[in-house]
Amino acid sequence: MTDSAIAKRTVDVTRTYLRMLRATALKPALINDPRLIFERLESCDVPMARDYYKWVGANWNWNDRNRWSDAEYQNYLDRPGLSLWLLKFAGEDAGYVEIDQHDDGTVEIALFGLLPRYIGRGFGKHLLSCAARACWAMKPHTVWLHTCTLDSPRALPNYVKRGFTPYREEQYKALV
Repeated sequence: MTDSAIAKRTVDVTRTYLRMLRATALKPALINDPRLIFERLESCDVPMARDYYKWVGANWNWNDRNRWSDAEYQNYLDRPGLSLWLLKFAGEDAGYVEIDQHDDGTVEIALFGLLPRYIGRGFGKHLLSCAARACWAMKPHTVWLHTCTLDSPRALPNYVKRGFTPYREEQYKALV
């Protein structure tokens, strides 16, 4: 069955923006396990990026990028300041993060998530801790991210527990 054959419905969504204004606000929750490795991808082609987006976002209605052409996706991946990171567990991909260093001196955790089979094991806390540290290593004045009510119900509490503070909300309608 194709996406167009699946009945869609409109839902009300709340998007919450969160920020951290200093590195010392980070409250890391790291797992001491040598099988967990957080590493920056040196390169990522469009098919690989599409796969990570699909794997991590499938349960949370991530679909915006599904409409991007290969050229649009490549232009996005080639942007200065964008870096892609993986969390690996025992050599297998467990999580994915996109970090976007902006010209205004801020760094955004643009995408963040775990592959479904790794949810519920505490890896999200570890991944967010590693991602925030990677952001602060870029020497920004602010690290920020956003989440919404379509994301995992664990996302917002994890962000707050790690030291991010909500600073803005917006409402919109989404087709799911």
